Order: sequence, then structure tokens, then C-alpha cells
Amino acid sequence: MSVESVANRPQANTNTDLGETRAPAFGANLPPWPHIDFAEYGEVEIKPVPRIQKLTGAFLTRNWLTIPHVTHHDDADITRLEGYRKARNEDNATVKLTPLVFLIKAVVRALQEFPQFNASLDGDGKNIVLKKYFHIGVAVDTRFGLLVPVLRDCDKKSVEELATELAAISQKAREKGLSMAEMSGGCFSISSLGGFGGTGFTPIVNAPEVAILGVTKTRLTAAPAEDGGINWRKMLPLSLSYDHRVINGADAARFAAFIGTVLADPQALAG
Repeated sequence: MSVESVANRPQANTNTDLGETRAPAFGANLPPWPHIDFAEYGEVEIKPVPRIQKLTGAFLTRNWLTIPHVTHHDDADITRLEGYRKARNEDNATVKLTPLVFLIKAVVRALQEFPQFNASLDGDGKNIVLKKYFHIGVAVDTRFGLLVPVLRDCDKKSVEELATELAAISQKAREKGLSMAEMSGGCFSISSLGGFGGTGFTPIVNAPEVAILGVTKTRLTAAPAEDGGINWRKMLPLSLSYDHRVINGADAARFAAFIGTVLADPQALAG
């Protein structure tokens, strides 16, 4: 190996007083971002990046670079759930139950069954903090950018209570924005793109949480019927991203399958 190649190799930062050796910071050795005059190639328009988007972008970059992400994909049969939900909405015109509130309850049940998902690594990564509360963040698309209000103590609330709270906080997020207190303390996040479409995606874990669930548009899937015909089932695509330092692949598969199981029994879920 040449002297030049050794000299150019990235060196660890060493603190001789403490006897510690530290790896270089993430991104420290990346080449600089290219600076291009795009106007040389055609007409352009320049707009400043919104403040919320700047903040969100910085956090997402940190999370993507520092968390070893894996995304597990599965489908949940929500045929019975949709029939039950629509019947409940016909009986009660005051509160509109969306699929998302049932998904929140299903996630809570899954967090209770698999407590390693309701956890966080502490600041130095040496300990896992297991939480005994169930606060769920829900991504909301607003004119300010993507905001994630946190619904607290979801295990203690009915689907009607969650629907009312979610509608109110989502409206506030879209009209006025949210305070940091309203977006803090979450255990687990849900990002729903069902109203827009898609078949799956890779949501980025919202540190210090260790997992996030993404859902896309429900699709009809043909299944064989007992009489030899075809049953059309409503299938909800699930995309579960998780921190592989805390969650292993087998547990992620069990977690997603469990959500599908509880969604298939909506009466027990809504009780």
C-alpha cells in the first residue's frame, strides 16, 4: 500500500486525554453538493424552501443516515372491517369513523403484544427504553408541510373518541399548524397514503421511535370461494419500516401479520 493511499484514508477522531477512538461523523467524507447555474440550460423559477420543510428534511436526513432501515410489506384483509365501519357510520352520523382510527387501535394491540416495538434506544445506544404508554403519531399533509400530531393514550380511547380527536387535530394542523408539544412524545407513527393511491413505499422511521407503519390504497383481490367461484376481498397494503438494531425481521413479520389478524375482527377492535 502506498504512502499516499494511507494518507488519504479517512482517519478516526482520537481523544488522547480520554483514550477514546471515535468514527467520523456521518456524511463527513461525502463530496460537496453540486452547485449548478440551471439558468444556463433554460428558464427557471426560484422559490425558498419552506421553514417546516427545512426542519423536516434535516430530521429525515439524520434518521435515514443513522438508522439501519428495513421495510417489511404485507397485506391485511379489511373486507369485514369496511362493512362494519360503514354500518357504524350509518347508525351514527355525528362521528365519521375512518379506516385510520381502526388502524390506530390495531397498532396499539400490536404494541402491547410486541413491546420491543414500543421502545427507543437511549442517547448513547446502550439501553432500550420500553414504554408503558401508547401515544401514536399520524402524518398529516398540510400547506405548511408534513406534520405529525401525536394522539395520546390511544389504548384508553374508543374509536369514536379517536375519530373526533383526529379530525380536530388534523384540521388544526392544516389551518394553523401545530406546536412542538402536539408533535412530541410519540411511541409509533402511521403514514397513510390511502387517499392518494400507491401499492407500497418505504416510510422513514421517526427517531427516537423504532418503527413506522405506512399504508396505501385498498385494492380488490380475487380469492377462491367455497362454491368454486371467486370472492373479492378488500386488501390493505402495509409497509412496516423498522430499526434493525432493535427489531429483527421475524418479529417485523409477526407484527405486521398480527395487525392483519386484529383488523379482521373489527367488533373486538372497536369495543
